[in-house]
Amino acid sequence: MALQASSDPRRRRQPNLPSSDPSQEREGGLGVWLIIGAVAALWLLPAALSLLNPVQTISYDTFENWLKSDRIQSVRVTPDRIEGTAKGAKGGEAEEEFLTLRVDPDLARQFIDRGVRVEGAPSSGLLTRILGWVAPALIFYLVLMLLSARAGGGGGIASYLSVGRSPAKLYRDTGSTVAFDDIAGVDEAKAELREVVEFLKNPKAFGRLGARSPKGILLVGPPGTGKTLMARAVAGEAGVPFFSISGSEFVEMFVGVGAARVRDLFEQARRAAPSIIFIDELDALGRARGSVFIGGYDEKEQTLNQLLAEIDGFDPSSGVILLAATNRPEILDKALLRAGRFDRQVLVDRPDQGGRLAILKVHARKIRLAPDMDLEAVAGLTTGFVGADLANLVNEAAIAATRRSGTFVTLADFETAIERIVAGIEKRSRVLRPSERKRVAVHEMGHALVASDLPSVDPVQKVSIIPRGLGALGYTLQRPSEERFVLSRTDLEERLAVLLGGRAAEALVYHEDVSTGAADDLQHATQIALDMVERYGMTAEIGERSLASKADSLASPFPGMSGASQDTQRDVDLAVRKLLHKASETAEGILRRRRPDLDQGVELLLRSETLNASQFPALLKRSEARPPSPSGQAANSSATAALISSGAS
Repeated sequence: MALQASSDPRRRRQPNLPSSDPSQEREGGLGVWLIIGAVAALWLLPAALSLLNPVQTISYDTFENWLKSDRIQSVRVTPDRIEGTAKGAKGGEAEEEFLTLRVDPDLARQFIDRGVRVEGAPSSGLLTRILGWVAPALIFYLVLMLLSARAGGGGGIASYLSVGRSPAKLYRDTGSTVAFDDIAGVDEAKAELREVVEFLKNPKAFGRLGARSPKGILLVGPPGTGKTLMARAVAGEAGVPFFSISGSEFVEMFVGVGAARVRDLFEQARRAAPSIIFIDELDALGRARGSVFIGGYDEKEQTLNQLLAEIDGFDPSSGVILLAATNRPEILDKALLRAGRFDRQVLVDRPDQGGRLAILKVHARKIRLAPDMDLEAVAGLTTGFVGADLANLVNEAAIAATRRSGTFVTLADFETAIERIVAGIEKRSRVLRPSERKRVAVHEMGHALVASDLPSVDPVQKVSIIPRGLGALGYTLQRPSEERFVLSRTDLEERLAVLLGGRAAEALVYHEDVSTGAADDLQHATQIALDMVERYGMTAEIGERSLASKADSLASPFPGMSGASQDTQRDVDLAVRKLLHKASETAEGILRRRRPDLDQGVELLLRSETLNASQFPALLKRSEARPPSPSGQAANSSATAALISSGAS
């Protein structure tokens, strides 16, 4: 399994990230209290009206008694009730208003004659009816406005009208920004971007010979190699407004919103010029357009068309620079990459050993290293790591030192952290049966002995049968010994033999009674063999021909071989089988010849659970005159350290 990880290097200073405004928080709290007050007022309004204009509600039989005793002075009759004024009790001069329900006199008389009290609830008045309709709608409107203000950062109906506005975050220079000094390991990319900084600082001097700044600069590289950080460093060095947005933030569920947001973003940048627009994950927006539509209409295509038009429409001399980042440049639309749009592509690649050492020095400032700590040794052991891997490694090493109550972070802590990152956390609670434990030891020792016998394979650093991670019951850790940028057919064939060495050891010891522990090894070996046949043309059966379809090609949306007949596919299967069979025979031959080393290594591994070359010299390369130093220092390397693990399928 290859050691591949990615992320941005940490930085000593952070850009000015948008923070919550206390005044906005107070406004949000005030809005809640306003809604509560409005609801309370609606509930109390009828009671307040009744206090201002008190009306006594009486039963119908009481009304008839007042009528018989001449207390009624005036009445106002409506279809459903009777309102009026009556003399005060005990013949007083004070008048009081009353209200009663109007009922059928004949029916009321029958009730009254039998001593039944006739009550009635008059129908609601006009104000009550209005409040019954208006109050729920008003409450719903206020709650909706509050929620939209919290979600959209605005208030009231304006939050709906601003759906087409760009959600880009604006960073301004206030003295605490990212600079090029905060970035290590990508010197070539920094040199490319310094020209952009010089143009933004002094565009007239930059163009004195008629040159113009590139309209667009595309940062390309594996995930997390520092592309976003490089863009912020450009803004920090130039001291100009920096508009940052992700490609996925343009497209919403409403048709036309993406194009409107593109227009608004470029308009904001023009008003703030000189400025920088940074679009992260450009592949989410700029994916190549095709002739096949699912659903009949593609909102992303309209947004991309608007982006192309905006790039063509702005003048580089205005001081607006477009930066974008992607780790999948092969799927971008060709119209986006043509000259006059993204004129320059800057590669932000994985760092070599010197770059890793520089990155480690940046991150190591925050921890307490041992006085004799050699970061160059750590850089040699972290081949394939990029910024975030190294940042995470430094943090994990500090945690390991804290866990053992150490005073300083030592090389042993870094080695522990590397194993944790590469192989996963130890699972000592996963107790294996003695027979299973021995089988894992046989499997891992098979990998290690085959690797130590083949000349072009990376040397073995450690063999362990301690379960780690999700399914690894053991692992063999190899360390690169040299810089490698091109692999030969012999290199790949020897890697196949190492991958199949565990299964070959099981077949040798257990007489072809193999287990499921080689499932991951078989998967990796099959993929390497397929690449040798389909991509690299390394077999006579297929010859000098590439059969692998281009990844994510719209012309070939389904994975598989491009333009291959059934006979050719059969030849591919036979060639892959031949490569794997040859690798298996190579591994079996090595292990038969070194059977005493295999048995001895298994016994040592069962006793100590972990072995290195100093403890078991048989793990040394035949070309090595002495075992590696106890410090574990590795040679310069930019290849990939290999981890071979065994687990249950």
